[in-house]
Amino acid sequence: MKVFVAGGSGVMGMRLIPLLVAAGHEVVAMTRTSAKLDTLTDLGAEPVLCDIFDRHGVLSAMDAAHPDIVVHQLTDLPDDPAEIANGRSANARIREEGTDNLLAAALATGAARIVTQSIAWLTDGVRAPSVVHLERRTREAGGVVLRYGQWYGEGTYHPTDPPPPPRIHINAAARATVEALTLTPGIYTVTDDGTLAADAESSLDQVRRGSNSSSTP
Repeated sequence: MKVFVAGGSGVMGMRLIPLLVAAGHEVVAMTRTSAKLDTLTDLGAEPVLCDIFDRHGVLSAMDAAHPDIVVHQLTDLPDDPAEIANGRSANARIREEGTDNLLAAALATGAARIVTQSIAWLTDGVRAPSVVHLERRTREAGGVVLRYGQWYGEGTYHPTDPPPPPRIHINAAARATVEALTLTPGIYTVTDDGTLAADAESSLDQVRRGSNSSSTP
């Protein structure tokens, strides 16, 4: 199948692309950073330079790719975890306007499946409005929402010591994302405990648990 990865040059995208290629998928990877294009090519993807806030550009890119599956791994987070609070508005815009643009393009070009990154923890004790928006729009589009635990491992905010649960090693999260391409539409938590259905609309109470969900790289 052809998989369109939005956010291909991010910490997840860079791990996800080689796994998708190894699984036999044709991968188109979108980035807004021209310096990352060669890297995406080296990983085995067809690179696409596009800003998610350019609604027409996203539609054109999606129309050219005509993917079977669209994987939403877009974020806008600071490199320094101490700056997360200051960067929430930028990430919220990605989750709202960026999600709207990506899903509109996916639906307009006939993508059969959508898989979207979300989070398994609360922010200041609540599920942030931007997260609610992202999940609602994905579910309305008949997609799969993956509520990842906090990532740890090289390249994440927790490169050495795992954070408190919910959590998952970034490499295990990437493997779980490949497996999620065939999940029944719904909301799932993806943590060191496995990939578990989180809503009543899903037909599966437990999707995956055991060695494949290990926290080891």
